[in-house]
Amino acid sequence: MRARTSEKASRFTESVIREMTRLSNQHGAVNLSQGFPDFPAPEAVKAAACDAVRADINQYAITWGAKPLRDAIAADATRRYGVPVDPQTQITVCCGSTEAMISTMLGVVDPGDEVVIFEPFYENYGPDAILSGATPKFVPLREPATPGADWTFDPRELAAAFSNKTRAIIINTPNNPTGKVFTRDELTEIARLCQKWDVMAVTDEIYEHILYDGAKHVPMASLDGMADRTITINSISKTFSVTGWRVGWTIGPPDVTSAIRKVHDFLTVGAAAPLQAAAAAALTLPESYFVDLAANYQRRRDRLMQILEQSGFVCYEPRGAYYIMTDVSAFGFPDDVAFARYLVTDIGVASVPGSSFYRDPKSGRTKVRFCFCKKDETLSAAEERLSRLRVKA
Repeated sequence: MRARTSEKASRFTESVIREMTRLSNQHGAVNLSQGFPDFPAPEAVKAAACDAVRADINQYAITWGAKPLRDAIAADATRRYGVPVDPQTQITVCCGSTEAMISTMLGVVDPGDEVVIFEPFYENYGPDAILSGATPKFVPLREPATPGADWTFDPRELAAAFSNKTRAIIINTPNNPTGKVFTRDELTEIARLCQKWDVMAVTDEIYEHILYDGAKHVPMASLDGMADRTITINSISKTFSVTGWRVGWTIGPPDVTSAIRKVHDFLTVGAAAPLQAAAAAALTLPESYFVDLAANYQRRRDRLMQILEQSGFVCYEPRGAYYIMTDVSAFGFPDDVAFARYLVTDIGVASVPGSSFYRDPKSGRTKVRFCFCKKDETLSAAEERLSRLRVKA
């Protein structure tokens, strides 16, 4: 007898990104697929975690987050962006931004609602919409037409995606996988539509400090009229190179936060208590840390861009986050999946097939994504292996 599974689970696959890491490990490849640093986290942050464990901060924290961490999150948002945040009523600490997103979706979306999502999109967003019973409505981001240009959306296509059924829009800025940083003008247009249609903006801002070439991060909640209709999602994972700690949070209006907290409570109860203490300490690092973070990532970006272009890839230069989307048409493979598998098994470098970031796999069949949150030695190893690639004559 075959076990019965849910219809929801049949509508999406396991993570392609995590699958590529497994293939990378299996074939001894250089892993430029999954976005985790292979260099150490800051010593002060690690020490704070050890100190917390030794101080016996090892039992349940308050379900929606230890007070020192909520206080630090609120203070950081207000200091950086001028957004007043009440740590008692507006913050929910979750098990990473991944849980923060699904807790948010389950807290604000009902079956039959629609959720607007830009594509290409981080692969979790589609399944999150399905699991919450919503119908995703995709709006394309078009790749740059000329070097140095940005990914763009058509305001008319965006407006057409909104209706009386629209409950939320997901905005990821800086963006994974494209590296796009949404401008103030773009966010203002999104905000206008949110206010017109009474829609919540759910913003994934985990790469807020990883910016290049003078790009500025503009939180949606800082725009006029949006503080009460924005749920901001963030995490310590990327900023402090601790992706395995799984400490993230949401910031939202009190009534919405109350709903998110109820969902969060019954999904995971709470994030790891000693790591919450360390996260609070991390948020107080001097500003020089964040400046150096962006500068070091820009150096890595420039190096991997050069490596990839020398190897025959067409690269779309990111203005934020730590990924590079590329076009692989020149290599003559039938699609992105075939190329990515060849790259990991025969060349020894793992990437992510572009189709995993699109609703219709055909839209990503000429693209793959690389990450550059890696040591110099790792990038050098990738360079040596990618030198074996040949562009189709």
